[in-house]
Amino acid sequence: MARNLDMTALRALVTVLDLGGVTRAATRLNLTQSAVSMQLKRLEENLGLILLDRSGRQIKATAAGEQLLGYARRLLDINDEALGRLTSNAFEGEITLGVPHDIIYPVLPPVLRQFSLDFPRVQVRLISSYTRQMKKQFTNQEIDVLLTTEYEQPVDAETLADVPLVWIGAPNGNAFRNRPLRLGHEAHCIFRNVCQRTLEDAGIAWEMALDTDSTRSAEATIAADLAVHTMLEGTAPAELEQIDHGGTLPDLPSTYINLYLSPNRNDPVGQHLADMLREAYRARA
Repeated sequence: MARNLDMTALRALVTVLDLGGVTRAATRLNLTQSAVSMQLKRLEENLGLILLDRSGRQIKATAAGEQLLGYARRLLDINDEALGRLTSNAFEGEITLGVPHDIIYPVLPPVLRQFSLDFPRVQVRLISSYTRQMKKQFTNQEIDVLLTTEYEQPVDAETLADVPLVWIGAPNGNAFRNRPLRLGHEAHCIFRNVCQRTLEDAGIAWEMALDTDSTRSAEATIAADLAVHTMLEGTAPAELEQIDHGGTLPDLPSTYINLYLSPNRNDPVGQHLADMLREAYRARA
């Protein structure tokens, strides 16, 4: 006949071993010490195993207890996730996140995946556009949490990263050698003007190779080796690459990735999403 492990007893076991004693575990679990001790005793009796070594000043796991500990953590995680999805009404609704298309990868997918697990009843509405447009939407309270690519560090924003701007072209391409240099920026690309000014300061003639708002059209033009582009280091799509120009093109300025959090979302949901974005960029530093 199948037997079931007591989730309450497993939580007591994990907490005692994490904190090193029954007294602190009882405080954490909001139980009496005798209640925690009884749960541990019943767990050992149910399994017919000694799980804890109580001989020292600090309680430690026996070999059997160490083996059970790994299973216990996994079972508790599944239990807590299931209860959160099915019963939690504390946090629900929608939060709007704005992110420029060129920094969605690689940071955003794992952040959104984990956020959906942490707040299963909160829907994330993702807006991806140009920084200028999304800052207007943020001002109009249409976006709750906003990432931007900017050359400034505004006082109302938090800078998460300082990323170099680099020249991008077709693999093994030669478009960067042409003069005038043909540029493939979209009409609203924030890097367009600074690229043009940098070339003018370096005395390099340039011309626009296309007139479009479409990122895919711009990328197709670059991939065909008809023009060059500028992007944040590490964000070029697979069909493009950073140009090894050997100094024939001028250095470009760095760009700040800034975080804006609406005062209307200074709640646990908004703060948690902002914290996850902070940590994601900190891990890449």
